Amino acid sequence: MLEIRVRWVLLVVVGVANVVGALVVLLFATFVVPDPPLDDRDYVHMVNAVAFFSYPVVAAPVALLLGLRLWRPVVTFVRDGGGPDRRQRRAVLLGPLRLTLLIGALWTVGAAGWAVLDLALFTGRLAVKTGLTCLLGAATTCTIVYLLSERLLRPAAALVLGRERPKKFRLPGVTTRVMLAWMLGTAIPVFGLICVAIAALAAPGINVGQLAITILGLGGAALLAGVYVIYMATRAIADPIKSVRKGMAQVERGDLRAEVAVYDASEVGQLQAGFNHMVAGLRENERLRDLFGRHVGEEVADLALERGDITLGGETREVAVLFVDLTGSTRLADTRSPDEVVELLNRFFGIVVTVVAGHGGWINKFEGDAALAIFGAPTQLEDSAGGALGAARELAVRLRAEVPMLDAGIGVSAGQVVAGYIGAEERFEYTVIGDPVNEAARLSDLAKDEPGRVLASAAVLDLAHLAESDEWDVGRSVTLRGRSRPTRLGTPRPVKPEIGPSVRRARFPRPLRRGRKLLVGALILAKAAKSTSMPDRPDEPE
Repeated sequence: MLEIRVRWVLLVVVGVANVVGALVVLLFATFVVPDPPLDDRDYVHMVNAVAFFSYPVVAAPVALLLGLRLWRPVVTFVRDGGGPDRRQRRAVLLGPLRLTLLIGALWTVGAAGWAVLDLALFTGRLAVKTGLTCLLGAATTCTIVYLLSERLLRPAAALVLGRERPKKFRLPGVTTRVMLAWMLGTAIPVFGLICVAIAALAAPGINVGQLAITILGLGGAALLAGVYVIYMATRAIADPIKSVRKGMAQVERGDLRAEVAVYDASEVGQLQAGFNHMVAGLRENERLRDLFGRHVGEEVADLALERGDITLGGETREVAVLFVDLTGSTRLADTRSPDEVVELLNRFFGIVVTVVAGHGGWINKFEGDAALAIFGAPTQLEDSAGGALGAARELAVRLRAEVPMLDAGIGVSAGQVVAGYIGAEERFEYTVIGDPVNEAARLSDLAKDEPGRVLASAAVLDLAHLAESDEWDVGRSVTLRGRSRPTRLGTPRPVKPEIGPSVRRARFPRPLRRGRKLLVGALILAKAAKSTSMPDRPDEPE
């Protein structure tokens, strides 16, 4: 379809443009622009008519041959596809301008020959009239050819400019197109009116009616041609801007896949290419942000991007810490292949990451078969202790249900830590350092021997909201390894299965319930009958 568009549609456009230009010349030369005083008007008209209709017979084959030669690289490129070479790139991008210059040169030769013919055979004033009308026709034809050929070649130009930066070519831009439209729609008709006025002053014998027709013709041409040409020129500018605006709307909605076709080699095309480069940069930044967030956590990534000036050091924060450690990782690596171990660890840590993020925390680091989760830094949480406790309870249930082949201990602690960037200027990370981290790690080791596999310090329960702390029981106190003071342990309360109406009905089927009601009723009647037939005996028990 693109080959048909380039080869045949463009040929039709060039032909129609030349026919329109010829009609403009014919109408203006015959009816609009008045003739100067002539000795034999009919003979002059016959000679000019022969010259007018004879020139296209000679110029059309020349234009066809030169145009096909000029257009051959373009047709080859759109037919064969692939990457264009330098000659094809220039042929596509410079095609509208070259075609316009070719048509303009042929019109200039025709106008000059016609004017020289009238100057040699008749009068100079008739030569001026002929040259003026030919100028109007040439401007009309060239403007139509350039605007329409540029529009038809946009798909081919988009293929070329997808690989070539438009700044390497200097083509008519916005200013040139607007000035071209002004020249055709305003300058040439007004110049014609000025020439007619000068002729009327030089030769007072011009008929008033003919002068009025001339003014009306040139004024109408200025209005009609001006509207059409200005519309085409502004569309050539507005269409690329509209495509960029649509792309910006996509980016505003968060769609960074937006891309506009670059089909203009002027500054408008540079705007399109600049938008694509900008979106490519945004995609790259988003990819780096995503990778950064995957490595250090989204909260830390957002903090680093917001501040920009990362410095070593930290600040004291109240946080809750959750430590989860896999049991028997050495045996797991010994009994399974490396691929299976990695798959199981990914499933295990996938659940950990999902549960921790669902309760407002983030994974500070993975340590082989363990993970450290922080609640309350760098983002402040309203109930960091409650979030850590809730995550521990849910994590124990989900790990047992979704990865039953793995066993892990979960420890939860809370207190003051130093949170910040630790390391060297060349390599550092955001982490937390403090006693709650060590306590959570020791609790996770101790929890591996507990039935529920979860232990928390009483300090976390004291800091958590009642809605979460009521789900835990406080038990014995132990002195954890490496600590001098005892830690009171908290364990989650066992979840009691709810007994619904269907379960209660299953315990007492309908026939049994009816029999029970009948038995109770019979006993009541018997007791009532006994009390009415025999008096009570105080010395006998009922």
